[in-house]
Amino acid sequence: MKILVAAVGFGAALLGLSGLVAQAGTVNGIQAIVHDSVITRYDVAEMTAPAIETLRRQYPQDEAFYKKLAEAERDNLDQLTERQLILHDFRTSGFNLPDSVLDDLVSERIRTRYRDRRTMAKTLQSQGLTTERFRQKLREQFIVEAMRNKFVSSEIIISPHKVQTWYDANKDQFKVEDQYKLRMIVLSKNDPASPNPKRLADELLLKVKEGTPFTELATIYSQRASRGDGSEWYERSQLRKELGEAVATLKAGDTTPVVETPDAFYLAHVEEFKPAHFKPLNEVRTVIENTLTMDERKRLEKQWVDRLKKKTFVRYY
Repeated sequence: MKILVAAVGFGAALLGLSGLVAQAGTVNGIQAIVHDSVITRYDVAEMTAPAIETLRRQYPQDEAFYKKLAEAERDNLDQLTERQLILHDFRTSGFNLPDSVLDDLVSERIRTRYRDRRTMAKTLQSQGLTTERFRQKLREQFIVEAMRNKFVSSEIIISPHKVQTWYDANKDQFKVEDQYKLRMIVLSKNDPASPNPKRLADELLLKVKEGTPFTELATIYSQRASRGDGSEWYERSQLRKELGEAVATLKAGDTTPVVETPDAFYLAHVEEFKPAHFKPLNEVRTVIENTLTMDERKRLEKQWVDRLKKKTFVRYY
C-alpha cells in the first residue's frame, strides 16, 4: 500500500470511509482514493477493456499477455488518479464551467457523432450509460483538457536555440544514405512469354551501349510495374543486395551490367545520384519541434501533477 503526502490525516480518511465504501461496493473494490473521490477496480477495468483484444493479439502467450495487461492497468490507474487530482484542483481553485458551455458541448457531440438526440439516447443505453452520466463524463473531459492547456501547454516554449541544439546532438537520426534515382528493366525467370530472359537482358544491354535510350527499352520490355514516370529514388539499403552492389560504383547516366537474382534478371539505369548526407535543419525542424514539445509537455505535466499530489490526499490500495 502506497501513501503519498496528504493534506489530511489517516484518521480523517477513516472517518469518511463509510461513505466511500457505499460508492465502491466494498473496501476491496477500491483501487485509490483522491481526496473524497473513489477509483474502483471497475473503473480501471472499464478503461482497460478496449485494449484487451489488441494485447491478446500482440502477446498470445498467457504470461506475456498478463504482464502487459497488468502494466496497462497500472498506467490506467495512474491516469484516473491524475484525472481526479485535476478535477479536485478545478473545484478548489474556484473555477467554474457554466451549464451553457456544457450544453454547447453536448450539442456539438450530438451533431458530430450521433446526428440527433434520439440516436444518442439509444447508443448510450446500449453502452449502459445514462444521459446524465454522459454529460458528466463530457464535463470532466473538457475540464481536464482545459486545465492541462492552462497549466501545461501554455507554458511550453520551444526556442530556435533548443531546436538547433537538439539537431546538432541527434544529427545521426537524419542521415541519408547514398541515393540513386533508378529506371529498371526486370525480366522474370518464370515468364512463359520470355523463355530466355538472360539472352534478352544481354541484348538489351548491348542496345543501351549502342545508344538506344534506356527509357525506350524499359517501356517496351520491363515486366516490372513502375510508379510515376517509371523512375524511383532508392537508398542502397532498400535495394536487393545484388542490385545495391551493382549500382554502388556508378554515376548519373551509367547502366549496370546484367544483374541476376534468384527470380529475375535486372538492368538498372542511374538517372540521378545524391551522395550520403544529413537532412538540413529546415527540412526536419517541424519533426524536432514536435519531439521537443511532447518531451516538454511530459516534463511540465509531471511537475504539475506532483504539485497536486503534495496538496491532496491520495491513497492506493
